[in-house]
Amino acid sequence: MGYSCGSIFAPRLQSITFKMNFEVLSFLFESLEASGVIGGYVALSLVVVNVLTHMSNKSLKEKVLSAPKWAHSITGALLGVIPGCGGTIVASALYNNNKLSFGGLLAAFITTLGEGSFVLLGASSEADVAANLKAFVIVNIIGGAVGIVVGSVTDAFNFKVVQKVSKAKPELQDFHDEPHSLFQSITEKLGLFLVLGIALFLAPGSIMALWGGGIESIEDMTVVACVSLTVISILYYLVQTFLLDGHCHSESHTDLKSVLLESVIDITMVITYVFVGLVVANFVIDVIVGPEQFKEWMSSSALLVVVIAALIGATPGCGGMITVAVAFISIQDFPIAALISAGIATSGDGIFPLLANNKKGALLITGISIVIALVVGYGALLFGL
Repeated sequence: MGYSCGSIFAPRLQSITFKMNFEVLSFLFESLEASGVIGGYVALSLVVVNVLTHMSNKSLKEKVLSAPKWAHSITGALLGVIPGCGGTIVASALYNNNKLSFGGLLAAFITTLGEGSFVLLGASSEADVAANLKAFVIVNIIGGAVGIVVGSVTDAFNFKVVQKVSKAKPELQDFHDEPHSLFQSITEKLGLFLVLGIALFLAPGSIMALWGGGIESIEDMTVVACVSLTVISILYYLVQTFLLDGHCHSESHTDLKSVLLESVIDITMVITYVFVGLVVANFVIDVIVGPEQFKEWMSSSALLVVVIAALIGATPGCGGMITVAVAFISIQDFPIAALISAGIATSGDGIFPLLANNKKGALLITGISIVIALVVGYGALLFGL
């Protein structure tokens, strides 16, 4: 007859390829939309928290300075419970200037969830709002209590880490090439107006989503806005990370504009990690493993999940905690004990000022936090969390 295998199976292969391409595009679109929905609330809450932290920065430091040493661990835990990384950055700055005890700093880092807080506070079809808020409260209460106890014990034994005295470097004239500075200025302005503009448009819907509501009359526009917010955020974050001056937090801001510029960097970072996390988690569960088999593995491997979550959470910065928070909101039966473990292990962006001035202290805090995270995580499993 002269038929070849290729001629027999070619139409079938083309059909499968077309179907896969269609499903991949649909899968990516849904992830872009879900990330934008979460990102709308992230942007709203993150800007509010950052502005309030900036406005109260001076009073926060004054309260810490006036507090007796026995209360430093409580003060540190209160700084750590502030959503985002602003509180831990204040704690690092105070510790580097010998204004906060080591126990107070440790309490702040044990308590904080970093930018992962905003993922848990978001609302979308990927997120059970009530369950996430409950998890947010539980993790903060446990983290705060553990932070206060560990910090108090540390201070009771008068434990200290020798501070590294950093010598002031002579100020050098900035010879930044003008094209680079112009590109950075244009990028920051575009990011500021586009990200905050879209977030402002999404704000009413984001607030209503907390109660399961929405605005039907602009539903199609909202979908476009959510996808646009995710795409713009990913592009902005990549440009900031690889082409410009990075995205480290500063210990203080000169004005409201600098707070908003840094907020945009935080927003785009969170949305980028949320998108990557959703894509990876959903692809692994739905395509590679299968929902039923993954659920079975998750139920039988909770001990391993707690360890993995702690190690991911302990990575410097907020990326690790955001990744675990995304896993919690998107993976069914993800143990809250693993979320607690990651929350205690993470130090957020507050670790960077400490790394710059006191690497020994930063590494010691990270090591202590991981050990405590595993102990508390396994304890939470025993209590059925």
